[in-house]
Amino acid sequence: MKLLLKQKLFSLLDSFDVYGEDGKVAYKVKSELALGHKLKILNPQGEAVGEVKQKLIAVTPTFELHEKEKKIGTLKKKLFKLFGSAYSIDGLGWTAKGNFTEWNYKIEDSNGNLVATIGKQLLNLTDTYALDVVNPQHALYVLMFVIAIDAEKCSRDND
Repeated sequence: MKLLLKQKLFSLLDSFDVYGEDGKVAYKVKSELALGHKLKILNPQGEAVGEVKQKLIAVTPTFELHEKEKKIGTLKKKLFKLFGSAYSIDGLGWTAKGNFTEWNYKIEDSNGNLVATIGKQLLNLTDTYALDVVNPQHALYVLMFVIAIDAEKCSRDND
């Protein structure tokens, strides 16, 4: 399953549209005013299906991932990685590794099986990510990962 995450150009807060392979909006992502990042994921009908919340008190950048009201896991950036970046998603047993530019990522499950690949598309006016998800049932979780790493990178760039 392929998804395209595109940040909206004129938005005071983080706001994204996520398009499916058919070119139609599959999800909308809207930021809420809060200490740290808090992003709601909505289906095309406007119903909340997920949320990504930054934990402010943590040794490394940390985000809680929720599907509706249920916490599915916590994404944590690994503290030391020589080139690129690495994250773990407890609760799902996933790990993600990014290349040295932190534009391309590969997510694997605890058995080393590919869950998804993510690539940042260049030459766009706003942040745009292409997500290639192996199992369509994992699409929302992979989307949460991408939103969290984009928020973490945004926080780092603003410091």
